[in-house]
Amino acid sequence: MDGYVGQANVDHFFNILTSQPLTGRNRDTIIKLMIAEEDKLGRDLEHLHFAEDRAAKSRVRVNNMRKLRDGFAIGSAERAQAEKVLANFESIHELMEQFCHRMRERVSLNRL
Repeated sequence: MDGYVGQANVDHFFNILTSQPLTGRNRDTIIKLMIAEEDKLGRDLEHLHFAEDRAAKSRVRVNNMRKLRDGFAIGSAERAQAEKVLANFESIHELMEQFCHRMRERVSLNRL
């Protein structure tokens, strides 16, 4: 049950990060909370699959945002805004990739 709650919390924090504009301080707080939940998930393979699934979904969001950005004219206000949103999505995706990396290491160490 704790694993399910941890996964739900990570999903919740991820949705907050991707669905609304946040101040730098609030964003940092949400990221810290998300990382703390990720760390609680432990070493088992189910959690690794969860992490990899979330990273894959994050990758799709980044690619979709790139396509959206590329639809705006270079130098336009819309493209500038899309660049900012893309940068935010890319930083969140990097966090998800780091989460996967940490989970892979834990699973690997646990098997030894």
